[in-house]
Order: sequence, then structure tokens, then C-alpha cells
Amino acid sequence: MGTLLTLKDALELDRNQTATEYKDHLNAGFVKMLSLLDFDKEFVGAQGVEVYDRQGQTYLDFLGGYGALNIGHNHPKIIEAIEAVAQRPKIMPSALNPLAAALAHNLSLLTPGRINRFFFGNSGAEAVEGALKTARAATGRDAIIYAEGAFHGKTFGALSVTGRDKYKKPFGSLLPNTLKVPYGDLPALETLLQSTAVAAVILEPIQGEGGVILPPAGYLKSVEELCHQHGALLIIDEIQTGFGRTGRFFAAEWDGVEPDIICLAKSLGGGYVAVGAFGCTNEVWEAAYGGMDKALLHTSTFGGNTLAMAAGLAAIEVLVDENLAEQAAELGDYFLGQLRSLAQTYPIMKEVRGQGLLIGLEFAQSQKSLLSRIGSSLMSKVSEEYVGGLVASELLNKHAIITAYTLNNPNVIRMEPPLVVTKAQIDQVLNSLEHLLDKNRGFGQLAFSAAAGKLKKS
Repeated sequence: MGTLLTLKDALELDRNQTATEYKDHLNAGFVKMLSLLDFDKEFVGAQGVEVYDRQGQTYLDFLGGYGALNIGHNHPKIIEAIEAVAQRPKIMPSALNPLAAALAHNLSLLTPGRINRFFFGNSGAEAVEGALKTARAATGRDAIIYAEGAFHGKTFGALSVTGRDKYKKPFGSLLPNTLKVPYGDLPALETLLQSTAVAAVILEPIQGEGGVILPPAGYLKSVEELCHQHGALLIIDEIQTGFGRTGRFFAAEWDGVEPDIICLAKSLGGGYVAVGAFGCTNEVWEAAYGGMDKALLHTSTFGGNTLAMAAGLAAIEVLVDENLAEQAAELGDYFLGQLRSLAQTYPIMKEVRGQGLLIGLEFAQSQKSLLSRIGSSLMSKVSEEYVGGLVASELLNKHAIITAYTLNNPNVIRMEPPLVVTKAQIDQVLNSLEHLLDKNRGFGQLAFSAAAGKLKKS
């Protein structure tokens, strides 16, 4: 047996030591990918929108934990909340937790429509799993309709309603009776609802990992009406779009949608603790879990734990008190307007999409021919799969700005900063992006030069 590492040892691991342990005991492929894109930085501190490495370099975090950091890194209110419950029992699943009761109360006031029952878990994927189970239990039906380009998680149920085959094929048969329709296509949806006994339709109000895809105006409300006409439930996945991200507390509010079930996670934990939840109407809850016989059909050991609930209560308090949804709307309009102006000057920026501070920049694939000149299969793979990653790499390594590509459309990089971001920080990102685009007016050569050296060594 080797030597066990202590917490002190772990905190002192340098970049190379950490990478070695990852290669040996975690995910060697992930280490390789980060190294190729020069993303394998060593961050040791963070506050608000800023992140710091061991050398004292300051970075702007415009990835925001894929939407988990709406109130920023290490918000003092979250730290105070965690300290306030330091002496309380943390995991008591056989008892009623007053913090869980309070958080559920608050969510019932903030979520759209008549949602007033909640179940707490630990992640977005777990929230989706619970929502799918609840829909089937409440309706007595099996079929679930989801959208092309969707991303709902990577556990079996959530993966079954995720719209990219790359993440599905290696695992064989997934959840049966899951049916895919094009996002935004009402006639295709109506045809399925007419011909199949559907338990639920699950949709994101904006497809985040799909490349920040907004639906046609009125689409979500029309889906709600179709679901109710045909006895199906509507599940809205607000895991990435919720808690002020799009300029409303929940993105479903833009279309006046009242879902039967809602999925929550990410920023509910205040960027500090893993929290997931699904909520539903009283009618749905009673149909699925009403009475003592069904009360324990769906449970979670760590769900509703004291630290998670304290963080959730504090996160909501910050979001409301600091008017962060309103700030996201105002700054998002400014950011989108400036990015669209850049796109008119630099055609390599194929399209700018978004709402509030959930923004996607899609780049044309002119990089591919340049990148493939090296001739290696690895370079070819990167040129096809990680165009957005190469762009993000340049922003990180040349301008200390953290972004990433979207999982279902790697040609898109996202701009998803904490909602506490300032206009000055947005301007810094805009200036950096313009500098890169102006320096190399196709961006392909720039990405090529950034990646070529590392890929040749592979």
C-alpha cells in the first residue's frame, strides 16, 4: 500500500502532480484534452467573477460553472449561511429538516404557475431523473417526448432524452419509449401527441448545450396547450436557464409558460454546494406520491441535507436582494448588441444568439482546412470536434478569459458569466475578442498556431 495523501498534501499538489494523479486514477483522456487546448491551469482562488492561479494571474470567469455560479464565486452570504449551520446535523433523512421546508416554501413563491411541491436531490441529472419518474407515475403512461439538440444530463434516464448520439451510442439501449422531435416544430410534436399515449414532453426554454438555441416566439406556450389537450405533462428544464440567467427568474416566464414539472439545479447551490430539485403541481405530486404507501417511492440519502438547503436559501436571498435577474437583462442586452456589431465586421462569427447572460457565439468552420494540414488523426479530430475549444483556448491563454464550447455544438462558445459581472468586465471581454478577430481575420490561423505545437507533440 502506498502513502495516503492528506488534505494538506492535496492542497499543495502542483499542476504536474495533479495531472499525473488524474491520468493514473481519474480520467486520462480529459487530461489530454485540456492539455491540447492549454486549458489545464491551476486555479487556487476565486471571488465574484475573478479566478486566480498560483502565479497570481487574474482571469475573468465567463463560463460561470455552466450556469452554476449566477451569484459568483465564494459569495460571502453563502459562506455565512454555511457557517450558521456548522453545528447542526447535516444528514438526517429520517427527520424533517426546517431548512428544506423553508427552501421549498421560497421556491413555491418563485417558480412559474402552480408548482408548489418539491423534491431535493444533488444534481441536474438527478432532478431530470425524478421528473421523468414522476411524470410516468402520475400519468400511468410511458412515452416521453424530447427535442433534437437537447441536453438533460448523462445518467440513463436523462441521457435517454438528450439529443446527441455521441453521448448515447456507447451505452446501448437506454430508456424505452423516448421519442425525438425537432426543437420548435409544433406540427411534429402534435403528430406524436395524437398518435401516442405520452406521459410528458421535456424541453429546455433555451437549449444551452445545443448551442444556445432560442425557440420561436410563443412555441413553449403552444407546447403547454398541446400537452394539456392530449393528457401529457410539460416538464421544463430550467437547470441552466433558471435563477435569473436569462433576465427573468425563470426563462419560462418569457412565454408565460406554466409547467407541470420543473427541473432545477446549478445556481440553486450558490456556487458552493451541489443541489438539484424538481418541483411539480399538487395534482401531479398526489397522483405520483400521495399517501403513506407511495411517500417513499422516490428518495435520496443526501437530498435536502443541511448544507445544501442553507446554501439554497442564501443563494435565493442574494438573487432577489441584488436584483440579479434585472441586471442580467440589462447587461445581456448590451453584451448581445456589442457582439452582434462585431459579427457584422468579422464574418468568422457566424451567429450570435442568446437571452440575458446566456449567450452563444457560433464560429464558421474555416479552421478545419488549416488544422488538418498537420495530417494527424488527432488534429483532424480536434478540427472537427473542438473548434469552439480552440477559440476558447485563445481567449484563455492570450487574454485570461475563461469560456468553453457547448457540448452538443462544439462550434459554439458560450458567454455565461456570473450575474454579478460588471459592464467594465464585459467591455474587457469585448475588447479581447475584437483584438483576436482583428489580429487574424479568419481566426483559423490563430487557432491553428495555438494548437499545432501541442498536437505535434502528441
